[in-house]
Amino acid sequence: MEFSVVEKLVLKHQTPVLFLSVNRLRETYRNLKNALPGVSLYYAVKSNSNPDIISVLNDENSFFDVCSNGEIDVIKKCGITADRCIHTHPIKRDSDIKYALDYGISVFVADNEDELEKLIPYKKQLRVLVRMSIQNPGCLVNLSHKFGVAPELTWDLVQKADKKGLSIAGISFHTGSQNENSLKYIEALEYCRDIFKRAALSGINMEIIDIGGGFPISYLRPVLPSAQFCRPINEHLERYFSSYKIIAEPGRVLCGPSMTLVSKVIGRSLRNGVWWYYLDEGMYGSFSGKMYDHADYPMYINRTGQRYTSVLAGPTCDSIDVIYENISLPLLEVGDMIVFESMGAYTTASASNFNGFPKAKIVVVE
Repeated sequence: MEFSVVEKLVLKHQTPVLFLSVNRLRETYRNLKNALPGVSLYYAVKSNSNPDIISVLNDENSFFDVCSNGEIDVIKKCGITADRCIHTHPIKRDSDIKYALDYGISVFVADNEDELEKLIPYKKQLRVLVRMSIQNPGCLVNLSHKFGVAPELTWDLVQKADKKGLSIAGISFHTGSQNENSLKYIEALEYCRDIFKRAALSGINMEIIDIGGGFPISYLRPVLPSAQFCRPINEHLERYFSSYKIIAEPGRVLCGPSMTLVSKVIGRSLRNGVWWYYLDEGMYGSFSGKMYDHADYPMYINRTGQRYTSVLAGPTCDSIDVIYENISLPLLEVGDMIVFESMGAYTTASASNFNGFPKAKIVVVE
């Protein structure tokens, strides 16, 4: 977003502000849809549950992946019907199961025998995806650390679910958030091949493979375009899984590039030879993604000149509220704007109102 455009928008909306680009969101959805032909995309609502994002993706005929009663409430308000949703939280309270069933969701995820027991009273109303863990230390966030049954034990859990009278829809897995290695999907699909063969021989009819999300976006360094990244996944799916229903749970790759944050310098201080700049947005706000999601965001400043060792800090009174240290910046003035790109995923979603500072306003732009 050009600074001249940003300046005009900021005059109207003030800072901190997140600009949501509808066109960019549509583009990322269509790019991934074209990169994964034949795969149904279930947007991971947890990555950003903003109703405008949900509505745009609804217009694009996306499906939706929800994990909580609150996320169900969001999609209900946006007019999404339950037949376009799956519930993917592996651990649920009985009240969570009832809430989702009352809405009309019929596909649930489980990754252990205790969780299967919770589903038995409702077995006539639902089908189960067994969640398999795929370890991936190379990704940004290893989502198999907390959930999933080991690949070598997944077939045993499928058999137990079948013996309990549950209808097994298929297998789900997640290769990790911001996963830049597409071969991890192939690794998981190879485990699925073996499990589905065993299921067929045992008379267990499974039809769905949920390949999860994790598709990467460019932050401070470029990643492969979706089409190139997904090519080996497509080839494997076409070769071995053409008769199955394949779904995915993209989150970051869709909403991440869609938002631009604009923040202002509200104060500065030269401390021990280092310039500290205090912004009106910080770690308790949109930069929560830096702490929880371990992401760094492209930054743009409309100043040039000699550079100095600098620190960017947030507005709260907590010392942990430091965004970047030991960075090189030109001398900034109070009131200067700083623009951060790729701020759509796991930013405002995990932001708070700590210390009385409100979340950044979200403004939709075309």
